[in-house]
Amino acid sequence: MCQAKLYLVQDGKREMVAEDVIALEETADGVRFATFFEDPKTLPARLVAVDFLKHVVTLEPIQREA
Repeated sequence: MCQAKLYLVQDGKREMVAEDVIALEETADGVRFATFFEDPKTLPARLVAVDFLKHVVTLEPIQREA
């Protein structure tokens, strides 16, 4: 199986926000992802890196202008 763990990096801290991620897409609102047993969610973030060997996806928050 090839599920991934989803991490959000903010202020130098890395926090796991989801595991068993099976689908991922960038949208106008951020990154939409789905897991096996939950409804899809969207994080206001952008993709930073994907490590296929470790099954890790790294995101960072979108900086909205005031």
